[in-house]
Amino acid sequence: MPEASTRIAAAPALPALDPRRYTLRQRIVLRLIIWFGYSIIRLIGPTLRVAVSYEDGAQQTLDQRPLIASFWHSCMIPATYIFRDMGIRVMSSNSYDGEYMGRIIHKFGFVAVKGSSSRNAVRALLGLRRALEEGWTVAFTLDGPRGPRHKVKPGPVALARSSGLALTLFHAAVDRAWVLNTWDRLMIPMPFSRVLVRVGKLIPVPQDATNEDVERYTTELQAALDRVCEFAEANVKRAGTGEFPYCREG
Repeated sequence: MPEASTRIAAAPALPALDPRRYTLRQRIVLRLIIWFGYSIIRLIGPTLRVAVSYEDGAQQTLDQRPLIASFWHSCMIPATYIFRDMGIRVMSSNSYDGEYMGRIIHKFGFVAVKGSSSRNAVRALLGLRRALEEGWTVAFTLDGPRGPRHKVKPGPVALARSSGLALTLFHAAVDRAWVLNTWDRLMIPMPFSRVLVRVGKLIPVPQDATNEDVERYTTELQAALDRVCEFAEANVKRAGTGEFPYCREG
């Protein structure tokens, strides 16, 4: 879990909701969703008991800057609290869902870069590339914004090839959670839940990688995320033991 020294100043201010894009009713609903989502994370987050486990060769990678990090959409809520106030840049879709998710995570110090795997992907990847050049870590919910669930998309590998930076990945398993009946099976941790963050080893992607290589690295990223997800889910009830001690709050 990031130490206090890795926390940064607040993210840049967001513009007000555009009345030309959203009706009055939509703006009211958005504000309610944003308030509710922020409140849930802010209330439950401090009660979470978080442990971090690293694969061989992955120790302390989360403290490096910059990184290209990947994780599944289902663990967005614990990840938002655990990695708050670090200025992480996250690809966010231009959809209605993307609007409220982007504004919720912004309150926790993240910066949304507009675009998605299906719309404005090139613009978003260029924005993330600039963020990496400025020293910021960027993150992908790899199966977002609408699935298929736990299926890797090629964006992170393409960004790793163009930037020359390695890929990192993690999964945050929760031992007690409300699981929504949504495409991603989004987890809302119950108060005082155990959380085990499993961090995978780095996957370097050379800048001269061919298109065939990109497909191979995408397959490798899929296998790595499946592996850390399986490990975290199988061992989350052991969080807080001698093998997986709880982290100090940052």
